[in-house]
Amino acid sequence: MDALALTGVVIKEEDNVFASLCLELDVASAGESAEEAKNALFEAVILYIETAIESNLPFIRLVPPDEDPRRQAPDTVVTVFPFKVNVAIQAYA
Repeated sequence: MDALALTGVVIKEEDNVFASLCLELDVASAGESAEEAKNALFEAVILYIETAIESNLPFIRLVPPDEDPRRQAPDTVVTVFPFKVNVAIQAYA
């Protein structure tokens, strides 16, 4: 089984809300804590990939460099973390 290696970023926004972003897929989520935002991102990424595969759509779409929060607003970055998603495709008739 192959795994996609991805990069997540959690940033702290106003009103103590945390946003999370997958840089390779341009998928985002949020939570009331950094950990909640991170877990919400995992779920959002899985749903995004499943939908893209089922719909025969490309799913890799990088965040543009000028929109990367590590460059755009580095002081808001709480954590940058690698994660992997296992991708299994089954054929059946």
